Amino acid sequence: MSFGVLMLLTVVEIVLLVVVLALYLIVITRRLQAVADLLGQVSGGLSSVQGDVCLIGAGAAILNRKLETIEQALPAIAVKAESLS
Repeated sequence: MSFGVLMLLTVVEIVLLVVVLALYLIVITRRLQAVADLLGQVSGGLSSVQGDVCLIGAGAAILNRKLETIEQALPAIAVKAESLS
């Protein structure tokens, strides 16, 4: 083969390599964009959950105090129940 043919084939090979790499970059970019969109949706959901959890935290302290009061009263109630039977 002549030098000119080898040079042409080398240039064609380099161009094909660049085209293939560009296509892969496009595919990767699209997938990363899809992941970014999903992460945006997840972030919005987490913000909503965080708001709900903050409300639960305030109510949990009140509920725990009431349950502790009930727990303290249970032994006396059990004694009264045994005396009735």
